[in-house]
Amino acid sequence: IRGNSSHMPLDRPAAWYGTAEARAVADAIVTFQTPAGGWSKNQDRSIARLPCQRFSNDAETMEQNPANFDAPADRFWTFVGTLDNNATWTEMRYLAKVAARTPGAQGDAWRASVIKGVHYLLNAQYPNGGWPQIWPLEGGFHDSITFNDNAVAEAAMILRDVSRGAEGFDFVPAELKVRAGEATKKAIDVTLAAQVKQGDRLLGWPQQVEPMRLVPTSARNYEPRSIASGETTDILIFLMGEPDPSPQVQAAIRGGVAWLEANRTYDKSFEMTDDGRKLIDKPGAGPIWSRNYDLVTGRPIFGDKDQTIHDDVNGISVGRRNGYSWWLAQPQTALDAYAAWSAAR
Repeated sequence: IRGNSSHMPLDRPAAWYGTAEARAVADAIVTFQTPAGGWSKNQDRSIARLPCQRFSNDAETMEQNPANFDAPADRFWTFVGTLDNNATWTEMRYLAKVAARTPGAQGDAWRASVIKGVHYLLNAQYPNGGWPQIWPLEGGFHDSITFNDNAVAEAAMILRDVSRGAEGFDFVPAELKVRAGEATKKAIDVTLAAQVKQGDRLLGWPQQVEPMRLVPTSARNYEPRSIASGETTDILIFLMGEPDPSPQVQAAIRGGVAWLEANRTYDKSFEMTDDGRKLIDKPGAGPIWSRNYDLVTGRPIFGDKDQTIHDDVNGISVGRRNGYSWWLAQPQTALDAYAAWSAAR
């Protein structure tokens, strides 16, 4: 199910969002909205927030160690408003669907929550059009412009729908719709600026970029600076959704697609073995893509929890091999979409 939680499905028939079950989830969602207007991640949205309960969970990494990229400054106040793991935009889209089935005063609280969420996205956006992973800013790699989990594109796509009054967002005030449209254009501009280039060639996109210089940067201990095939896939699908793409957008799409096509791997499979997940020979398998590619050599790279970088996924620790999607088949969806997109032009 596309979204942040199975309790917030976005793919049910329209009538379902008018049921008591759907409304109960909507009520619970509103209780978890942060004072700034966003939501945290990885929480059960079927249960309302209790009085004085925190807005987020404990940190995923409880170690206090400045050398550990994964360790937050405050273990008990982190991800308090985020786009990570599909948070915030999923809650907003869900609330809009429920509100659409409740046009009267009973739905006003849900509509007000969505409008507060729109303000959150507009306030969280950097002046150049990007979004950090967490806002208000928390420090560390979270402040980087984040393409991981499709954060920038999902924020831009929901604001694009808001600007058009589409997907149930027709109730948003006109002034806010205008601002949402402007924010969407800025998001496209920063996305184009962040595309990795090699001379005159446009390649793929990184997971994150520095907010000022727009150059690739690292994230968690095992996420080095790179060109990322998954993020490139998400961005390409986002850009191909533009109804009237500019020549710059079209060039970015063609460059990203060419990069994906050049990096297909066949006759290999990343699967579970007696020694954990490994990349093995498998005639006829593929195509698959490495999660990350080195910015200089263009070859696959793999990070480990000790912040080391390897050129063979089979050489990293078993726990890290098993706990991350190092090889992906997902980019094929972008290539399939491109075939239809280019045929229409």
